[in-house]
Amino acid sequence: MVVSHFLKWIDTARVSERAAAASALARAYINSDLPFEDRCAAEAALTLLLDDASSKVRLALAEALSMSHHAPPQVISALAADQPEVAALVLARSPLLTDADLVERVACGQKATQKLIANRPVVSMSLAAAIAEIGEPEACAVLIGNSGAEIASLSFRRMAERHGHLPLVREALIADRRLPADCRHMLLVKLGETLKGSPLVLAMMGAARADRVMRDACVKASVTLIEGTRMEEHAALIEHLRLRGDLTAGFIIRTIAHGKVDFFGSTLVALAQQSEQRVTALLAGGHDVALQALFRSAGLAPATHGIILRALKIWREVANGRRLAGVQEVSWLMLKELGGQSAEGDLAGLVKSIHLDALRENARGHALAIAAA
Repeated sequence: MVVSHFLKWIDTARVSERAAAASALARAYINSDLPFEDRCAAEAALTLLLDDASSKVRLALAEALSMSHHAPPQVISALAADQPEVAALVLARSPLLTDADLVERVACGQKATQKLIANRPVVSMSLAAAIAEIGEPEACAVLIGNSGAEIASLSFRRMAERHGHLPLVREALIADRRLPADCRHMLLVKLGETLKGSPLVLAMMGAARADRVMRDACVKASVTLIEGTRMEEHAALIEHLRLRGDLTAGFIIRTIAHGKVDFFGSTLVALAQQSEQRVTALLAGGHDVALQALFRSAGLAPATHGIILRALKIWREVANGRRLAGVQEVSWLMLKELGGQSAEGDLAGLVKSIHLDALRENARGHALAIAAA
């Protein structure tokens, strides 16, 4: 009887009165233990209110029903497809919208709709994958910043591939601890490419020098990146570097010079197709002959074997507590293995550059320590 009077009354009621009554009816539906017939009548009335000419009435419905597990599904579905002001509440909150519903709206929705969905309290891995694959940059940035979003490594990779050149997404990705190491390297390369193409950089350096400087900077930054990479991520990062053509002998020599022995070992596992246990055992205490055989099977040129063995032996002593050494001393001893400062050739040039970088870095740190004292 109450619903019957309500349906007759709304034809003549003002907008503000209809909105208030719609909210009251919706709250009664989800919060009250109504008899079956009254519940069916109330649901019919709520469905009819979807046709109200005023968005204020539909907005009142959305506010009352958006967070309920017991709202009529047909009402929620219609409100989610309403004008943005009304749909926003339902898209952002409703637990009744399935992943399929939300993915469909991501696919055909506007930027604002995608951002609302990306910021839902809980975003499943499949929904996150859809946003990563087709979402606008703003939606992807919101998704990355959402602690309630479950994001797969592949989805991080797709966002880095699609939008990594944009500061908004790049900064959000870099700030996320879940970001896989190979994605971090991809962003590093994208940043280098962006800087290399900057009119200011081109005017100051010229295209050839800018390309060389940025390539060297990316290599050095890649070595630093390894420090924050977990062992279980090494294989993915190595494969990423290999596919890009960045897993060069020069890069490998830099890793061992900087004491990244675990990463060096993972590289040998991948290149030599040897078991992790065998490679680890050889690096920890293998003889030179066995190690050189391992290096050969990994494709490392014989000319590099001596300096790698020299560096490896020093880092072994450091790990066993028998020696204190850093990159500066290790690179100097590697250079001595090649004949010292007078040595010539590409390999000697590489080791010299590593040693000079270490000298500069240590001097810079010393100066800053003096200034801070």
